[in-house]
Amino acid sequence: MLTKEQTIGEMVAQDFRAAQVFRKYKIDFCCKGNRTIDEACENKKFQAEDIYNDLQKISAEKSGDIDFNSWPLDLLADYVEKTHHRYVEENSTVLVQYLNKLCKVHGDRHPELFEIKSIFTEISGELAAHMKKEELILFPFIKRMVNAKEKGEELVTPHFGTVESPVAMMKHEHTVVGDLFVKIENLTNNYQFPDDACGTYQVTYKMLEDFEKDLHTHIHLENNILFPKAIALEKTF
Repeated sequence: MLTKEQTIGEMVAQDFRAAQVFRKYKIDFCCKGNRTIDEACENKKFQAEDIYNDLQKISAEKSGDIDFNSWPLDLLADYVEKTHHRYVEENSTVLVQYLNKLCKVHGDRHPELFEIKSIFTEISGELAAHMKKEELILFPFIKRMVNAKEKGEELVTPHFGTVESPVAMMKHEHTVVGDLFVKIENLTNNYQFPDDACGTYQVTYKMLEDFEKDLHTHIHLENNILFPKAIALEKTF
């Protein structure tokens, strides 16, 4: 059962269906998942009680979602890399190409497209560097911890000292990218394309919206499940 004392991130980690409720109320459950619902509602126009009621409704239903919270950490790290990292790699290039095309064809009537393209290009570059650090440094160390624990071996201290150091950096970078996507949300009026939008225009806005949703899930799995459990595992050595 979800409780009011839990953070938003803990709620989504416990039952991923909670994410749809937080999306409905535009509450960040990934980068800012360390808040309670009451804290998240302090400057909002809606009431916390409405959110609790919606959460109670979904928790009463049978869930068919994957319980990522129960997965071994090495499996979860592999899943994030092969599912969400791959998604970013495959869709970033296509989106940049589409945005370049939109700027050429529609930029005179919709100058906001140039800023959207600039921001997304920055996001793409940030994520490319970010994911490499996870794939080459953080994730391999998490897998080594799991392996050492299973075999009853001592853990060799990594060059970065403690896993909390790269985790803090990754969480900061998540926040940077999340804030950039908020700007795109605002510039696109929540991905509502204009009346004169061609097919490519419409597809691009839908891809941007899907990209942000996937990123929210991606960051949630790391910030709210993988990272805190990795920190806890390290403390057991």
